[in-house]
Amino acid sequence: MTALLVLNITPELEEDLVDYLLDRVEVGGFTSYPVHGHGEQSRLSIAEQVSGRRKRVQFEILLPEQLVDEVIAGLAGEVGKGIHYWQLPVMRSGHL
Repeated sequence: MTALLVLNITPELEEDLVDYLLDRVEVGGFTSYPVHGHGEQSRLSIAEQVSGRRKRVQFEILLPEQLVDEVIAGLAGEVGKGIHYWQLPVMRSGHL
């Protein structure tokens, strides 16, 4: 089955994560875009607390479910900390 792996990172890690994903043979491609995180006020800087949000970058990767753990395993050592991730099943995908 195909999985959607979503990685939500601090902007400082963006280039390292792009390099990491491009070096992974099992990752055929990915999408990234800027997002804002909300909540967890104790982790926000004063400026972020005032605005109520934190800048983040989100990556979406479609890959075989059995390869998700392998991709996740290298993140902390090769990219860094501050990565939040989740995995979703993909019922179908394709190109038209």
